[in-house]
Amino acid sequence: MYNRLAVFSASCLGMLIFGIVLTTIGALLPLIIPKFQIDKIDAGSLMSLLSIGILIGSLIFGPISDRFGFKLLLIVAAFVILIGLLNIAFTKSFALLRISTFSIGFGGGILNGATNALVADISVGEKSAGLSLLGVFFGIGAIGIPFLLGLLLDYMTYESFISIIGFSVLFPIIFFMIIRFPKPKQVEGFPLKEGVNLLRSGILLMLGLILFFESGMEITVSSWAAIFLEEEILIEQNTAIFLLSFFWLGLTLGRLALGVILKSAAPLKVFVLSLLLAVAGVFIMISSSEQTSAVVGLFLIGIGFAAGFPVILGIVGDLYAQLSGTAFSIVFVIALIGGSTIPLLTGVVAEAYELRVSFIIIPICITVMLLLLTAIRKRIP
Repeated sequence: MYNRLAVFSASCLGMLIFGIVLTTIGALLPLIIPKFQIDKIDAGSLMSLLSIGILIGSLIFGPISDRFGFKLLLIVAAFVILIGLLNIAFTKSFALLRISTFSIGFGGGILNGATNALVADISVGEKSAGLSLLGVFFGIGAIGIPFLLGLLLDYMTYESFISIIGFSVLFPIIFFMIIRFPKPKQVEGFPLKEGVNLLRSGILLMLGLILFFESGMEITVSSWAAIFLEEEILIEQNTAIFLLSFFWLGLTLGRLALGVILKSAAPLKVFVLSLLLAVAGVFIMISSSEQTSAVVGLFLIGIGFAAGFPVILGIVGDLYAQLSGTAFSIVFVIALIGGSTIPLLTGVVAEAYELRVSFIIIPICITVMLLLLTAIRKRIP
């Protein structure tokens, strides 16, 4: 028999690692470019490889976890990330750097999906609340890397810093090894027919489409907000990058609060109110002409985005409990496609007009999400 607290703690450690994975390459790019003497196209290829790795990891974790359980999957994924981070720290080959970037994305995609599915499985009756608390640890990892890197670069090289982060992944791996996890849900073999039928489930695909827009909005803000502050509010570049942390802070604090709120409140109502708060934050930010109000808007956007993944994944976990891993794989892949296309569309609009105009994409996305929620609301328990 597994210990629920131990398994939840293991999931939080896995999500913390994913937060580290998602922000490491972006934080290192200003240092990687001169070291390897690469141009912006090559630098951008690293971010693409990271995304492709996350996508593939998200695609495969579900059927594997449903058939074989979570323990070995988490251990292998974390070990792949450990080796990848150490290669990033010590390699002098750009080709190996590219392979290592893909590998940490691949391991991160597995950890992200598996930890969410695992928490959904063990959080009976409180899935959205449990997933919100899990998301807090993603925020800690996402905020921690750029913050610590900026703080410590005066005292150590980035290679030393990343090697320490890499070796620290040993501790979660050891923890994964010594605790018990829930047994696989499909011990007699993966039910291929039922798994394929999930791809025909209209409600699952619509839930995935909601996360398509949610992921797209989150990555759009994290990718373009600092540039918005620099170009539209005329804030110095380093300060603008620092102020971006207020978005992640809002997201993290929002999920921390939701861990309590969703234990008693209706998840869909909380989700709708959160989306409306995000709309307010967007309009405050894009109408701002000075730093304080722009940052307030950015912080409110972060809070508004906090409910998206925990609420929708909680619903997916309830509806597809026997194949939760596979169902999570499907919606994560749809979400990651949105995370790739909507930020790109934002850049195209910004190039044609300006970033103030391009951020109108977010209220448009939220409107579509609200329409999708209205369409499926009666079909959700």
